[in-house]
Amino acid sequence: MSATFEPEVVAFCCRHCAYAAADLAGSARQAYPTAVKVIELPCTGRIDIINLLHAFENGADGVLIAGCLEGKCHYLKGNLHARQRVRHVQKLMDDIGLEHERARMINISAAMGVQFAQLAGEHVETVRKLGPSPLRPKPRSGEAA
Repeated sequence: MSATFEPEVVAFCCRHCAYAAADLAGSARQAYPTAVKVIELPCTGRIDIINLLHAFENGADGVLIAGCLEGKCHYLKGNLHARQRVRHVQKLMDDIGLEHERARMINISAAMGVQFAQLAGEHVETVRKLGPSPLRPKPRSGEAA
């Protein structure tokens, strides 16, 4: 593993809570790694297993799914459905020999900007320790790694 490895982490965030928390973290100048690429969703319940797998297939080293606090979902049970899907993806990852720790679900409220920054940073560190995803596309000859 290269000492300069900077993981790419895709964060699928619920519009009402997690995306607002990420925005609050930025407004409050709570830094979280630039490796985290935030994608806003109406609800984490809209995330599908195929979306999570496509993130890895397209070069993500890790995926973070961030939804409302349990029992506080704006769409009632969307975050619970998302958690089930994340568990299923983690099992699939184990089955194919990819570390399931690369996928993580967190629950957070809109007011938890500091916690979002902390949890996102923790996930990036976990992924950094695991190293580059074996699914990451290899650079073509002549391209920078």
